[in-house]
Amino acid sequence: MKRLLLFLFFAVFVGLALLFAFLKFQASNRFTYSPLPNFLTLFKNRQVSTLNIWLPDFNNRIGGDIKTPEVSARASLIYDLTTNKVIYEKNGKEKLPMASLTKIMTSIIALENQKKDDKYKVTKKDLIGEDSMGLSEGEVLSLKELLYGLMLHSGNDAAETLANNYPGGREKFIEAMNNKVKALGLSDTNFTNPTGLEGEGKQYTTAYDLLVITRYAILNFPLFNEVVSTSDYNIPQTRIHKNFYLENETNLLTSYPGVLGVKTGYTPEAGLCLVTYLDYKGHKIIGILLGSDNRRQEMKDLLDYSLKSQGIEPPPHS
Repeated sequence: MKRLLLFLFFAVFVGLALLFAFLKFQASNRFTYSPLPNFLTLFKNRQVSTLNIWLPDFNNRIGGDIKTPEVSARASLIYDLTTNKVIYEKNGKEKLPMASLTKIMTSIIALENQKKDDKYKVTKKDLIGEDSMGLSEGEVLSLKELLYGLMLHSGNDAAETLANNYPGGREKFIEAMNNKVKALGLSDTNFTNPTGLEGEGKQYTTAYDLLVITRYAILNFPLFNEVVSTSDYNIPQTRIHKNFYLENETNLLTSYPGVLGVKTGYTPEAGLCLVTYLDYKGHKIIGILLGSDNRRQEMKDLLDYSLKSQGIEPPPHS
């Protein structure tokens, strides 16, 4: 009996020792261990604090007898968010330059990291690129004002101002852009600057990735929707900045009923690019063109096709 009690005591002692060692090991590794890859953990990627993975279903496609439009674009994609169906797709996963469509992600990072005082100071190094909202060194604007300049007039100066006012500066802002892509579950997009201008390394995306990025912006940021759906906007002069009058360059906003933005883009390398959001008769549709010769007409043709193929008569448009 004495031997049995001794054996039981020893077994309990060893068991408790092993349990203590296991718990200590778990505690020392609780911040580093995860079944997820590192880039999808908050420990390695601060952008996963708003992790929201949604990926389109490329196997779910609209069929029918409607004649499919022919487009010059190197890649194009029309996706119905309401039915979760691909309406039209051409080279949807080909990596291509995106020009100023970059600024959709620039908006996302700026909106998710707004400064507490909402004051963004313009510096000399922010004044770059052909397209600008007309900022001057020393001016101070709010995030909302800069977003209007960024998205309506494709202001490269607005993009650089937002990036340089980010905690850690421009380099950290670009890092956040790339981390956000990973947090959205994407792997075929790379940003090297906040503007989309060429000359700072290889910057590329796919129509597929742009669909996910644009949907994320539309669903999560009311201010983004307000800005991109505005045809023109006046920023009155104050003691810290001059007056700005901005017109939206998204060329279907006032000519195709139901279109609510989003962004144009062009560089010689990227060609004519366009992301369009249509909300018409219960269907929310995102259209993307990369490297088009005639983005305005081709987007109209694709939007018409997307509605007709679902039995909806397109609105009269110019």
